[in-house]
Amino acid sequence: MAERVPQPPAKRLCWRPGYGSTCRQGQRAAGAPCGSSASGQGESSKAQNPETLLDIAARKVAEKWPFQRVEERFERIPEPVQRRIVYWSFPRSEREICMYSSFNTGGEELGSSGESGEETRLPFRRGIALLESGCVDNVLQVGFHLSGTVREPATSAEPELLCNVSVSFDRCKITAVTCGCGNKDIFYCAHVVALALYRVRKPEQVKLRLPISETLFQMNRDQLQKFVQYLITVHHTEVLPTAQKLADEILSQNSEINQVHGAPDPTAGASVDDENCWHLDEEQVQEQVKLFLSQGGYHGSGKQLNLLFSKVREMLKMRDSNGARMLTLITEQFMGDPRLAMWRQQGTTMTDKYRQLWDELGALWMCIVLNPHSKGEQRSSWLRQLRRWNDVDVCPLEDGNHVSELSNLTNALPQGPAGNPDSLSRPHRTVFTRAIEACDLHWQDPHLQHIITEDRYTHYRYSYNHDSSLFDGRGWPLWHEHVPTACARVDALRSHGYPKEALRLAIAIVNTLRRQQQKQLEFFRTHKKELLHKGVTSVTNLEGWVGHPLDPIGTLFSTLTETRRGGSGGSEEAAATLLDFSGRRTERPGSPARGYLEEGETLASLAVETALIGLGQQRAMPDGLYAQEKVCRNEEQLLARLQEVSLDETLVKIFRKQAAALLEAGPYSGLGELLYRESVPMHTFAKYLFTSLLPHDAELAYKVALRAMRLPVLESTAPSGDLSRPHHIVSVVPNRLPRWFTLSHIETQQCELASTMLTAAKGNARWLETVLESIQKNIHSASHIFKLAQDAFKIATLMDSLPDLTLLKVSLELGLQVMRMTLSTLNWRRREMVRWLVTCATEAGVFALDSIMQSWFTLFTPTEATSVVASTVMSNSTIVRLHLDCHQQENLANSARTLALQCAVKDPQNCALSALTLCEKDHIAFETAYQIVLDAAATGMNYTQLFTIARYMEHRGYPMRAYKLATLAMAHLNLSYNQDTHPAINDVLWACALSHSLGKNEVASIIPLVVKSVKCATVLSDILRRCTLTTPGMVALHSRRNSGKLMPLDKAPLRQLLDATIGAYINTTHSRLTHISPRHYSEFIEFLSKARETFLMAHDGHIQFTQFIDNLKQIYKGKKKLMMLVRERFG
Repeated sequence: MAERVPQPPAKRLCWRPGYGSTCRQGQRAAGAPCGSSASGQGESSKAQNPETLLDIAARKVAEKWPFQRVEERFERIPEPVQRRIVYWSFPRSEREICMYSSFNTGGEELGSSGESGEETRLPFRRGIALLESGCVDNVLQVGFHLSGTVREPATSAEPELLCNVSVSFDRCKITAVTCGCGNKDIFYCAHVVALALYRVRKPEQVKLRLPISETLFQMNRDQLQKFVQYLITVHHTEVLPTAQKLADEILSQNSEINQVHGAPDPTAGASVDDENCWHLDEEQVQEQVKLFLSQGGYHGSGKQLNLLFSKVREMLKMRDSNGARMLTLITEQFMGDPRLAMWRQQGTTMTDKYRQLWDELGALWMCIVLNPHSKGEQRSSWLRQLRRWNDVDVCPLEDGNHVSELSNLTNALPQGPAGNPDSLSRPHRTVFTRAIEACDLHWQDPHLQHIITEDRYTHYRYSYNHDSSLFDGRGWPLWHEHVPTACARVDALRSHGYPKEALRLAIAIVNTLRRQQQKQLEFFRTHKKELLHKGVTSVTNLEGWVGHPLDPIGTLFSTLTETRRGGSGGSEEAAATLLDFSGRRTERPGSPARGYLEEGETLASLAVETALIGLGQQRAMPDGLYAQEKVCRNEEQLLARLQEVSLDETLVKIFRKQAAALLEAGPYSGLGELLYRESVPMHTFAKYLFTSLLPHDAELAYKVALRAMRLPVLESTAPSGDLSRPHHIVSVVPNRLPRWFTLSHIETQQCELASTMLTAAKGNARWLETVLESIQKNIHSASHIFKLAQDAFKIATLMDSLPDLTLLKVSLELGLQVMRMTLSTLNWRRREMVRWLVTCATEAGVFALDSIMQSWFTLFTPTEATSVVASTVMSNSTIVRLHLDCHQQENLANSARTLALQCAVKDPQNCALSALTLCEKDHIAFETAYQIVLDAAATGMNYTQLFTIARYMEHRGYPMRAYKLATLAMAHLNLSYNQDTHPAINDVLWACALSHSLGKNEVASIIPLVVKSVKCATVLSDILRRCTLTTPGMVALHSRRNSGKLMPLDKAPLRQLLDATIGAYINTTHSRLTHISPRHYSEFIEFLSKARETFLMAHDGHIQFTQFIDNLKQIYKGKKKLMMLVRERFG
């Protein structure tokens, strides 16, 4: 890396051969104000008197020649000439001083109004404040060295500070600064600014001396001795050791100091070999960038780095060589960022904002190497640096973190070397690859030179060359080159302070794009039938212009629209053409645009047309998340800039022209008939075109928007010869399955385009129907179609107007499509969708409701159809909303009941109860539903569902039907001995209570079912006690007489239940004793107590229980502690 180590103040060796010790005695040694001279007061008197020839010559020499060369060129330079050269060598413009003392650009800083609190803290602003407050004093210019003191007033937090400031300068540039404040920053401190501006604004108040060596030449030996002794006396503590050391060396004949002529002079200006550039603290640049990178984007570090990049661009625009130096320092720190290696090891990607900083880094290097006036050795040095960085393993790739499939497209124009062959075979392209390739480009092409330097360059003037590739039919120049590379030239011209040249080249490129578009259009028209049959498309659009790393369309747009300031040499010459977005053109004499604009055309309209061409280009979606996000972001940025343009009649014509061309351009346009499967969709662009064209040409607006609705990546690829489809979808890379990381965003944009069309088409049945067809064909996401349906419904049913029935129909159609799409798939919003569709159908009318019920099986599950659709239809709120008469109500209810019965047949488990509920008011339908339940009870329903329906029947006043269903449910139930908390226990108790209330026969019928299904002793004992507490048949159904007697335990059916309960207790006891632990002993004793109560209900129960206990003691005698507890309780 060609780093420049900060140089100390110039100390070149100065001597005057042939001058004696007394040759200048009597010449003036006293100082004079900077502005004074033998011939006048320079700038101070410029307004009154013509500038002298001495000042003119001295100023030119001071700008271009190092002072050593002046001394070497002339044997003797008169003192007045020396003074004027020294005087003019100090910078005369405040712009550069501002640039080196603030982040903001010079033009922004030089203003004095509207200062914000942050601006006043900038060094440049603070320096102005110190100067205007009279804080600068003791200003002295000795040769090429300026010194003074700057007083920083005291504040509440800081005491007064007095700073000694010194500045060295050469050829109108400050080359070194020193300040006692100890400033540690990239930019000059406020004290340096105050001193420098004092010299710029008040040169007549600055005492000027010739370089100190010149003064010493005027002294004799006595004067020199007195001078040295006084100097040592005043500063003896600081300089005495140094003075003695120098004296010893001078007195020694063989010392090194005596081997050279002359002595160094820090005030004598630069030597011939010194690089002429502004002072830049390289160490601080590196430290600041390293600090910003270490903060990882927090604390505003990303903003600070972007400001540094802006500072580089500002330096380039001022043609300051420090721009490349500063970018080199920044790049070194970026390449040394430890996170690069960490991300590579972990396989993770860098953050989006950090990735954008690398993009800007690559773009800046592209600008630097394309400097039209850079020297060969500079380009070679930059190329070595770029290759070194490019070869580092962790160097970021151009497309994010994915391998690029593109070959070297930069050197498309055969000029000079054919390009670096290594770059063609590289497996990837880094952020520096394009800059490396650009090092092979040059500016010597005669045609290019004519374009950028002449306002009236046409083939009518240059008749020696009528090559159609150089001029269009109007005779205007064209520039055929890889478009991003050509636009990079424009950016380089702008960046290096050549706005007129950039504008001329930009216009030539745009005219080339327009001509190319016309040729493509003509080619497709001629070969349309053949291309449509073959399904063949051009492969030249793999690299799109929108989202390209070099941002070619954005560069052209900016060049054509922005008001540029700054001509050659950094002067504040205004650009020749000033634009406003109303479409007016304000041209000044010498405008580079005047010769290449048609009648009524403006630079603004040219910019708009360029953006439309670029946005409409058919291009393949790049690989990788970052590259795809960049395409979306770049498109949105361009559209945002277009939206700032107010459409006038001229721009509307351009919109119409471009929209028509894009529709007819076939494979070259993203809106053409032939479309790559992997093409970048046009939804966002088409939405902008649609809203712009709609007030002026609705037919064209809808054509564009409808064509753009396509999203072929979600469709299957059509065979190349298939003419059955209206728009062919052709895959560029066969069998490729692209990963579209931004697909969700793209589908959202597609949805927004459709929504915009629906809103605009309200009241127009033809367009609504067309838009509906497009949505149904092209949108593949149920969620997005549902959103569109909701949007259409809202627009159709606005509160302040009557419902738009056509739009309401569209909304309903979309809702029905959503139902069909999500019927067999899982969607967490499905229930919301169903409810919304019923609401929409209700708003559409009774016919719509009846229609969805007739075709329910294609739209809803049986559960949805009964629980949501039919229930809502038969609700009172629906009847009131629709204002139905009795006949209409009955017809709608019949449809709902028919639906419910069909659902019950299809899914009795989930729909039978709903069907019974919905059919309550129709006896035949109710009986049919009940029969469906009975038919499904044996195989299709479980005991829980049957118990639920049985309870419903009891609630509705059908106890015998409830009893029937309860017995069917019992047949499906099986409760083991340890399931004493099973949820079905309550249903079993309820069923037994129901049968007991019906009579002895019903109890006799259900007890065998209970004995068969329930093995849990506690449940059986509970049922047994309930049956013995009351007399069966208390409800006395069907006028049957209740006998009034309790059922005996020694006879059927209770005898069977009692035996089963005792048996369950015995089995449960043995099961529990098998794995019982001591902590459960007390619980087991209580269980035996309950068992004894059941045993004692039998006439010989006491004997049975005693035998049971004796058996336990014998069998489980090993459990001594437990058996002891048993004996204590039961004997």
